[in-house]
Amino acid sequence: MDRELKKTPLYELHETHGARFVEFAGYSMPVQYRRGIREEHLHTRSSAGLFDVSHMGQIRLSGAGIENAMERLVTGDISAMAPFRQRYTLLTNRQGGIIDDLMLTRTPDSLFLMVNAACKEADFAYLEKALGPGYRLEMLSDRALLALQGPQAAEVLAGLYQGCETMPFLSAVEADLDGTPCLVNRCGYTGEDGYEISVPSVHARKLAETFLQDPAVELIGLGARDTLRLEAGLCLFGHDINPATTPVEAGLTWVVAKKYRRGDAVPAQFPGADIILQQLQTGTALVRRGFTSQGKIPVRDGAGILNHEQRAVGWITSGGYGPSIGQPVAMGYIEQEYAAEGTELQVKIRNRLHGIRIVILPFVKHRYYQL
Repeated sequence: MDRELKKTPLYELHETHGARFVEFAGYSMPVQYRRGIREEHLHTRSSAGLFDVSHMGQIRLSGAGIENAMERLVTGDISAMAPFRQRYTLLTNRQGGIIDDLMLTRTPDSLFLMVNAACKEADFAYLEKALGPGYRLEMLSDRALLALQGPQAAEVLAGLYQGCETMPFLSAVEADLDGTPCLVNRCGYTGEDGYEISVPSVHARKLAETFLQDPAVELIGLGARDTLRLEAGLCLFGHDINPATTPVEAGLTWVVAKKYRRGDAVPAQFPGADIILQQLQTGTALVRRGFTSQGKIPVRDGAGILNHEQRAVGWITSGGYGPSIGQPVAMGYIEQEYAAEGTELQVKIRNRLHGIRIVILPFVKHRYYQL
């Protein structure tokens, strides 16, 4: 018997707008709407796209000293965060591998986490065990998550909340939107300016419909969310990063707190810290890089990368067509010897060799808001 898929609070809204659904992380999620992935992608780059990301996990952690306790589990400096600031950080294992990547917001009395949909139950169980007694963990299953992304996102949101225009990147605010209390973070997964909005599930459709009344806003599916993040050079857990990948291999050294990287007296306590800090000094055999390819055929994840002697020297972890730049783009891991910008290599697609070239990430420049 087929497993019944979960539905987000906006499922019926997606149906109304002609969504085509796919299974993702146990949910029935809209992959695209009537205009198609390419048009949704370009609309987000030029205007404002509204994404339903309610399948992701929202977890609240609280208790005396929770920021110090959490700092022992992730790569970032959590104790130094001011209230209503946000940080991208990583849960790691004892081998330095990435258990999950997440967004962490500090509020005056708790930590608010946004974690990957496929990992949320495992993350919750891991945190509950690792933090131990004395802390309260809540899976916020009664909340939806909307992402408003694109160069007109601030103008759209300002119609509901004056002041959002000057929110710093990676900051948060508790705001009343259309009569509903929400947690608003200025962040996103597209490389564009934007916001992620945690809203009570019972009010999610009303808020989404309010956004959609603005002619600048269109619903965007998972297909364009993937092409947007790929052009922005952003990692997808389970593809570009996983428990066998370290932050150094993945090119995410900046998520390791500066106080650890510069050798302060404060020792790093997160799992695998000794391995990761050693790699920062010595480097790694493999590194993540971006690739463009000749022709119009996309290079898909799993494709092996070959040097000109036909030896395997890496593999593709994410690949597709980049609508903003009009050519195929990909990311993957490559041996250090071949990792320089401009290096020409090959991949095999349908038993034919195709040329690829290493480029500096991102493929499309980030346009996050800067004061």
